[in-house]
Amino acid sequence: MNASEQLPALDHTVAGHVRAASGTSPKHATARKFWFGLSASVMEQLADRWEKTTQAYNATRQQHYFSAEFLMGRALLNNLTNLNLLEQAQSATKALGHELSDVLEAENDAALGNGGLGRLAACFLDSAVTQDYPVTGYGILYRYGLFKQIFSEGFQTEEPDAWKEDGYPFVVRRENQQRIVTFDDMTVRATPYDMPITGYGTDNVGTLRLWKAEPMEEFDYDAFNSQRFTDAIVEREQVMDLCRVLYPNDTTYAGKVLRVRQQYFFCSASLQAMIDNYIAHHGKDLSDFGKYNSIQLNDTHPVLAIPELMRLLMDEHKLGWEEAWKIVNETFAYTNHTVLAEALEQWSCSIFQQLFHRIFEIVVEIDRRFREEMRERGVDEGQIEYMSPVHDGMVHMAWIACYAAYSINGVAALHTEIIKAETLKQWHGIWPEKFNNKTNGVTPRRWLKMCNPRLSDLLTRLSGSDAWVTDLDELKKLRHFAEDETVMQELLDIKDANKADFAAWIKDRQGLEIDPTSIYDVQIKRLHEYKRQLMNALYVLDLYFRIKEDGEHNIPKRTFIFGAKAAPGYVRAKAIIKLINEIANLVNNDPVVSKILTVVFVENYNVSPAENIIPAADVSEQISTAGKEASGTSNMKFMMNGALTLGTLDGANVEILDSVGEENAYIFGAKVEELPALRAHYNPHHQYETVPGLKRVLDALVDGRLHDNYSGMFHDLRSSLLDGGGWETPDVYYVLGDFAAYRETRDKMAKDFYADRLHWARMCWVNICESGRFSSDRTIGDYAREVWKLEPTKI
Repeated sequence: MNASEQLPALDHTVAGHVRAASGTSPKHATARKFWFGLSASVMEQLADRWEKTTQAYNATRQQHYFSAEFLMGRALLNNLTNLNLLEQAQSATKALGHELSDVLEAENDAALGNGGLGRLAACFLDSAVTQDYPVTGYGILYRYGLFKQIFSEGFQTEEPDAWKEDGYPFVVRRENQQRIVTFDDMTVRATPYDMPITGYGTDNVGTLRLWKAEPMEEFDYDAFNSQRFTDAIVEREQVMDLCRVLYPNDTTYAGKVLRVRQQYFFCSASLQAMIDNYIAHHGKDLSDFGKYNSIQLNDTHPVLAIPELMRLLMDEHKLGWEEAWKIVNETFAYTNHTVLAEALEQWSCSIFQQLFHRIFEIVVEIDRRFREEMRERGVDEGQIEYMSPVHDGMVHMAWIACYAAYSINGVAALHTEIIKAETLKQWHGIWPEKFNNKTNGVTPRRWLKMCNPRLSDLLTRLSGSDAWVTDLDELKKLRHFAEDETVMQELLDIKDANKADFAAWIKDRQGLEIDPTSIYDVQIKRLHEYKRQLMNALYVLDLYFRIKEDGEHNIPKRTFIFGAKAAPGYVRAKAIIKLINEIANLVNNDPVVSKILTVVFVENYNVSPAENIIPAADVSEQISTAGKEASGTSNMKFMMNGALTLGTLDGANVEILDSVGEENAYIFGAKVEELPALRAHYNPHHQYETVPGLKRVLDALVDGRLHDNYSGMFHDLRSSLLDGGGWETPDVYYVLGDFAAYRETRDKMAKDFYADRLHWARMCWVNICESGRFSSDRTIGDYAREVWKLEPTKI
């Protein structure tokens, strides 16, 4: 009998842990304190398996996933589900005078990520451990994460998200594994806080290692005793800035410096730990480091790991340049997440010279050797200058990654073809063998089994087992039930129940009443102009005027649901949030229109609200300008839960359409290959004058019907579409160009919803059954076989 089998059952330990956490009897503990106790009981159950998994992984080839963000969501229900402890937890909680649902709601979302990039990283960790792959995540333990979004007069305002101020039981501080990270102007301790990542149907427990920056000394005791109180803590506060927030506003030079400092901090600490671990298990000869370690760079944020590994190998372990560079080439793989130029990070050389002159020396040497190699290949000098890691006073992070990495991948079939043909064209021309596609995926554990238990139970009953939870392709075998009217009616009933749940949730959360019989038309994602929340908002406003002024009848009832945060420095994105809230104010308070339409902007959107929204959604808005969205992952979550995609042929929408067929989705708009020709003669003023409804909605932005509190934001939005504000390309994301097709397709979708309910259910069912292609289990399997060269390592 192993140690984990000797543990007392969870339901025997909860009471004691709750007493310890609350200092009261379990019956009188608050839901929050009960959550602490129950979480501690779960940690007790997995501790031995976690230790054994770490030992097993140390002996084999490992993958290390470097990411600036991991959008984990709540941990307790996920761990109870994966460890098959849910029934025990429910009975123990009830016996102690609480409801598990109330206890689960007391958990804060871990504020460690922002959007799709961070949620993808979380899904990857889940899938890796579920399939027993030796994968460890590395990031930063943010104190406040992104921010807590509050609406004030319709404007987004940011407040600290103090998600762990009273503690967080799902991380363990490893003080004995601290590392020292040195900048030219500062030396800090990096203390690891490890979070267990449980898998479904396995004893393995993976790790997300989150680094916290701590001062070398807590504070200056002499200064404090001399009554120089501020001086005593100033260094401590500067160090703590490294982990205070995710993506500090980088519209200023100081903000850029802090971002670079954050990136170097967690890369250096992670690499030091990896090297020490390698030496402990494989000896001091580092020449085989790449044989036992692969590092995946999740976008450009962790690219500083490349020069830092060179520094550690050369300066700390006395390797020569060629030997160190060979190890780097064997170790790093790079994921590109965007075709947008602004997302390919570049930093001023002066920042590198200010923070770490030695790293800058190494980057300059990488640049010199790159240029030399390209000249030997006969590459044109102009192309060499463009591709060089250092030019025009800037360090180009993506170019360092493309040069050093052995693998470069996009995250959807269309996206990969675009980066090969455009974004990274020159690199593909020289090293085509490095390029590969790994279409993103989402974990069916959190995004179907956990968040949609009604649908999950139906799928398990029809399948005869829950094998689909770890092999989502099993759902293909259920497609024939589309012809079974009884099953289709049950699917509709499940959706109706989920919609009623969401209506109750949003009423309790924001005091807004919505009609569960209306179409739930949803767009939830990061706020960016290319995602075209603005086009969605203009359509809602157009519909308002069609009802209010044109007297259109037979408009299907709809609830438009938005969820999005804008980066603090992204003024136009914030203007779009204000506009949506103003449209909501107009629509929801109109005595006529509000009987047909409702607009909901879910405040402080993150993982937990998504878990309430997605199972209830009828329509999934995936309307980015073609060629701009790398993949998308909300499109996959919606599909998995039986919402139909209304979108452009962009990102993974292309593969969704390929899987379900044109008859089971609503696709509109210009295609990637069509846009250049369309743009050549594009005049947004022509759209303004000729597209039905467009002139009226754009004029409403500035004629007093919608109020931006005299900020000028709505004038800027209108101007950006019609004339570019005089300094940028007008309507750069083709909002007006695609509007007519969008309007027509969305109108048709709404009519179809009510025209034949069983036909709609069949369309939804096909989407559910074809979602296996978009499981992150499939994505991780592809990475493990084709890029990381990993074998499952089961304890």
